[in-house]
Amino acid sequence: MPSEKKRSSGNGATMPSEVSGNLSVFDRFATKTSNFVSKAWFFIFCVLLVVLWAPSYFLLKSLDTWQLIINTLTTIVTFLLVALLQNTQKRSDDAIQHKLNAIAEALADMMDDVTSDIKESKSDAQDLRASVGLEDRESSDQEESKNVS
Repeated sequence: MPSEKKRSSGNGATMPSEVSGNLSVFDRFATKTSNFVSKAWFFIFCVLLVVLWAPSYFLLKSLDTWQLIINTLTTIVTFLLVALLQNTQKRSDDAIQHKLNAIAEALADMMDDVTSDIKESKSDAQDLRASVGLEDRESSDQEESKNVS
């Protein structure tokens, strides 16, 4: 019978079983908004809005007013949607990373159990365990410093 091991990273990385399923009000709102704006009919609505807006130039009689209205509205909507969509993208990226950490830990445990007599596999398992949580310890500048050296 295989020994029971606690699936927790020694590197401080959060494993999927440790992640709370509780989302804040903002996270729930961001998720619903992301689902809403990612539908094809929302894109069609945006295209129709632009098509209806274009002839409004003849109603306003002033090019400056016409441009000011559309520029202000699109800037505000774009700013808010980017913030909301970035929230859902970050949470999605974090969830994928937690899953990859769990897979790496499980694979390292399996390597320890199956190939305990092979020296290279122990080194590989240690490298694999060291990679868990690497996203929290590695700077994006490290790749540039490797290229400079």
